[in-house]
Amino acid sequence: MSPELDKQLCENYPKMMVNRHKDMQETAMCWGFDCGDGWFNILNQLMGNIQHHIDWKNRKEEVVAQVTLDQVKEKFGTLRFYYTGGDDVIDGMVRMAEAMSGTTCETCGSPGQRRGGGWVTTLCKEHAEARGIYTDELA
Repeated sequence: MSPELDKQLCENYPKMMVNRHKDMQETAMCWGFDCGDGWFNILNQLMGNIQHHIDWKNRKEEVVAQVTLDQVKEKFGTLRFYYTGGDDVIDGMVRMAEAMSGTTCETCGSPGQRRGGGWVTTLCKEHAEARGIYTDELA
């Protein structure tokens, strides 16, 4: 993810980003968001919904542990969002966001599909062609 978008997520959700500048022996968040800019909106919405849920539950004195990020990356063409804290509702939010990434171009955010044989990535037709990925499935 571009440094500008990475910085924006860090500024928008500081409670989740306590590990952002720790040593690599303590966290993988020291490398930032290891995915393309096309998933920024998925991450921004996910993190906003998570923080809203935590703040709302804690106001009602139903304690939900603050989510802190351990690693955010692309793997097998979809988003992986590793974290500590939260509850079952947040787990559902994360699973939904990870599923959405499998139909969203990691480069531009347009509708996409998982492509590739060895290295799987989720791309729209335009970005798949730009990377030289030609299949009968290009849509």
